[in-house]
Amino acid sequence: MPDDVFVAISGDALHAKSKVYIGRAMARKAAADLDEYQLWASLALELLGKAALAYRHPSLVVDPTNWKSLFVAAGVNVTTDVKTITAKTLFERLAHLVPRFDHVMHKFCMDISERRNAELHSADIPFRAMRLEAWEARYWHACDAILRHMESSLEDWLGADAKAPRQIVAEAAAASDAAVKLRVEAAQAWFGGLKKAEREALAQEADAIMPIDQVASFAAAFDEIWIETCPGCGCRAFVAGDQTGEDIKQENDEYAMWEIVEREFVGDEFRCPTCKLVLIGSDEIDSAGINYIHTDEVEREMDYEPDYGND
Repeated sequence: MPDDVFVAISGDALHAKSKVYIGRAMARKAAADLDEYQLWASLALELLGKAALAYRHPSLVVDPTNWKSLFVAAGVNVTTDVKTITAKTLFERLAHLVPRFDHVMHKFCMDISERRNAELHSADIPFRAMRLEAWEARYWHACDAILRHMESSLEDWLGADAKAPRQIVAEAAAASDAAVKLRVEAAQAWFGGLKKAEREALAQEADAIMPIDQVASFAAAFDEIWIETCPGCGCRAFVAGDQTGEDIKQENDEYAMWEIVEREFVGDEFRCPTCKLVLIGSDEIDSAGINYIHTDEVEREMDYEPDYGND
């Protein structure tokens, strides 16, 4: 990583600016100006996300189609007009960097970003239409997930103002956890109320279902679907999620055509075809006692880059 990075894409500078903006947000909340509270909060979130990417490498926050910006990210300051990525690209990249940044969190961040754009670039007043309880808990949850990945915390980011957001996050998590447990208990009660022969028949039917059979049942097209045991009925169920990383576990000799790859996925959605239990997001999956991190190993044909054709 370059030692001298232009300030516009410096992780430290982006993090510091996000702290300034969230300070302004908290000041507006204290003044009961909830429109500006959400405006400054949305700007702080985007800067915090870019800081997380820039700490990994500055090239993650520049426009990949702009060669001058890529040079700056590599430590070669050929321009001061650095082009950075859009909010859409930012949140897509965070999904591959922050384990808890699932589809639910991604959608929330995109929604608040779109409201900010409408607020700044049109005559609409979308922030005024948003009730505080409709967005605040999810906002602090997203910030907390990003900060934890950065080995930081709401306390470090907010200072003396952190007590209330931390309580909001805790209360929201407790409410979500309780709701998930009630849904699991309802599924257990339904399955337990069936006759033994019915339960055995349903379990046998579930064992015959394969991940490929469940593609259409999930709300989005995920990278992978894997088998889990349903906490409600105990039958075969499925989790779908996107890949967040991979490592070469076994390299063969130079003449080999295949390699062993260990892949990692984060679960975004759980569905049981038997009791119909549905869990959305890694938080709900975790609350139900299911490991939302999934790893597997695959044997893959090695992909060699073609020659440039200029020899």
